[in-house]
Amino acid sequence: MKRFLQIAALCVTAAVASPAAAKDWSHVTIATEGAFAPWNFTEADGTLTGYEVDLYKVLCERMHVECTLIAQNWDGMIPGLLAGKYDAIMAGMSATEKREKVIAFSQPYGSTGQGFGVLKDGPLADMPMKGEMINLVTNPDGAKKTIDELRPLLKGKVIGVQSSAIAGRFMKENFGDEVTIREYKSTEQHDLDLLAGRLDAIVASPAYLMTASKQQGNEGMTMAGPRFQGGVLGRGSSVGLRKEDTKLREMFNKALDEVKADGTAKKLAEKWFGFDVTVY
Repeated sequence: MKRFLQIAALCVTAAVASPAAAKDWSHVTIATEGAFAPWNFTEADGTLTGYEVDLYKVLCERMHVECTLIAQNWDGMIPGLLAGKYDAIMAGMSATEKREKVIAFSQPYGSTGQGFGVLKDGPLADMPMKGEMINLVTNPDGAKKTIDELRPLLKGKVIGVQSSAIAGRFMKENFGDEVTIREYKSTEQHDLDLLAGRLDAIVASPAYLMTASKQQGNEGMTMAGPRFQGGVLGRGSSVGLRKEDTKLREMFNKALDEVKADGTAKKLAEKWFGFDVTVY
């Protein structure tokens, strides 16, 4: 009897310690922000749409699971996942070493790097190397040279970034002693301050900046300077998951392999961005 009770206790402990292992994942709840076009955004009627909204539907179909998409504020995205409010994040979130200390990620599905948004008639409108992609990992010498060239141009400027986003860390590490960095809960908020002249520039995804500059009222915005990728900016937008949900991660990775291989990911990217952002 004593032996039986010991075995029973071990079984109960294992079941409690690893509930994810027993989950069949017939239903998955996914969180997105709904304010980061064209990755994800909210229509006037409250409908969520965008690249990731189309992509999640395809991935769930490939995984043979029923999925529900919900909106979540950006600064509460990872805490909400860890608290069990939802099972996955698809919100233009780049997989970085810092975030991987807390959560796990699928393979990346898209990347456009990070770039500068400025006023067309502002002091930074003529920043050099417009549109050039600089990789912090594969081209460290070129990245250092570019950053050194930009530092005097940005000296004394006020730069807006979204809070808890990779742009803030990049700016602090490379320009923190030259600029004042202001954090905002949403990208829409820093857009408004840029247009009002309270910021000299914003740093965000170039795909977002291109979309935002085309919106009514944002005609004074434009992109300037180079784009940066890699290093602290991560491997690219990926599905965020709890570390213990290894089976779900395998399911997302398999589905992502399929949509990349058959061209579905490229087709969706070209629909929303105008070019392929897929990370192969």
